[in-house]
Amino acid sequence: MEIVGAAAILAVALIVVAVLVARGRRTPAGDASVRDIEQAVREREQRVGEVEERIRERAGELDRRARELDEQTRALEAERDQLARRRREHEEALEKISGLSVAQARDRLVREAEEQARHDAAKRLRQIEDETKRAADQRVRSILSVAMQRLAASHAVETTVSVVELPSDDMKGRIIGREGRNIRALENLTGVDFIIDDTPNAVVLSAFDGVRREIARMTLERLLQDGRIHPAKIEETYFQAKADLDRQIVEAGEEAALEANVQGLDPELVKTLGRLKFRTSYGQNVLAHSVECANLAALMAEELGASARTARRAALLHDIGKAVSHEVEGPHALVGGDLARRYGESESVAHAMEAHHNEVEPQTVEAVIVQTADALSGARPGARGESLEHYVKRLRELEQLAQKHEGVDKVYAMQAGREIRVIVAPDAVDDDRALVLAREIAREIEKEMEYPGQIKVTVIRESRAVEYAR
Repeated sequence: MEIVGAAAILAVALIVVAVLVARGRRTPAGDASVRDIEQAVREREQRVGEVEERIRERAGELDRRARELDEQTRALEAERDQLARRRREHEEALEKISGLSVAQARDRLVREAEEQARHDAAKRLRQIEDETKRAADQRVRSILSVAMQRLAASHAVETTVSVVELPSDDMKGRIIGREGRNIRALENLTGVDFIIDDTPNAVVLSAFDGVRREIARMTLERLLQDGRIHPAKIEETYFQAKADLDRQIVEAGEEAALEANVQGLDPELVKTLGRLKFRTSYGQNVLAHSVECANLAALMAEELGASARTARRAALLHDIGKAVSHEVEGPHALVGGDLARRYGESESVAHAMEAHHNEVEPQTVEAVIVQTADALSGARPGARGESLEHYVKRLRELEQLAQKHEGVDKVYAMQAGREIRVIVAPDAVDDDRALVLAREIAREIEKEMEYPGQIKVTVIRESRAVEYAR
């Protein structure tokens, strides 16, 4: 750019000189002007020459630097090729020494990282569970202690048979009647089996329906008091006993609602509720259990800031489906929820009733409270009993459920099935896996089995034990 500028300046100067020379030839003073201009032109030419020289020197310097950069680039490429070659040689040497390819080594590294992450996650999970358990235990103890301290409920143990005492064994023949017509009439009307055996001065009434069994008992006792036993009198006495028992059922339902402090129940719900007086669950009277659950649920709801009214109503009615379980198909929780909706109960009450055995997923705090009250009432020592056959079956199912897991060596069901101890092989199950195993067994018990109260799962590895309750 400097050369072009100098050339332009020189061209302009020459033009100016030519013009002035032409003019100077026509004037006397022209010689002096021409000399000045020529002197200026020579000075300009000298400066232009200097600029051109500097430009040539700078161009040479640039050429030299370009050659040096080319040499450095070639040297770097040679070094890069050499590094790549040495890297390949290094990887080949590592593969020979370790016996693993690069891909295999990468996979192993990823697996080790995953195992370490799983270990860290299990460790963190254990810490979180311990912290949560301590906080939850403290809160739960406070709530349950307040609830149980304020509630003391009795329970009655019923069976599937009733015994009617006779004044003498001679009455057995009169109950049977000529050719068995009296006992057939009694059994056909009541739907109850009358067992007259060698038991002295007693008749056993057997039926799963507690209402029918009670009607049969009342009928037989009134016949014995009257002394006249024949089919016509049996039928008359039966309908009288049935009417009296219907009134007693309504009264029992009203008393239960009053004791549970639940108002505004539909009369049909009250009547159905009263039928629970003659139903038992594991030997526990269902109506007494329902009243107890209602009071427990209300106390816990007040402590937790939930709706005590909803919890109280749902807990009182949660087992009402058992009163019609022989008439309507389906789980008693869902049957009870449909009954509640039919007779005007709110959706929140019906949902809590349906969710107390997880037939539907609990969506409200009140539903969880009803679950807890139901489990707490059934888990009280002595509140429930069960047959030996069912007891042994439940223990066997618990042991089989835990035994199928990998790494389990021995399984023992203890404390009437309320605790299960799982002994694992220490080489196959580490501490972190033991924690996960306890959680898995607890979840399977919760999903696949029905049980009252809580079952504690203890996984034992060497001298360490991991507990998880369900």
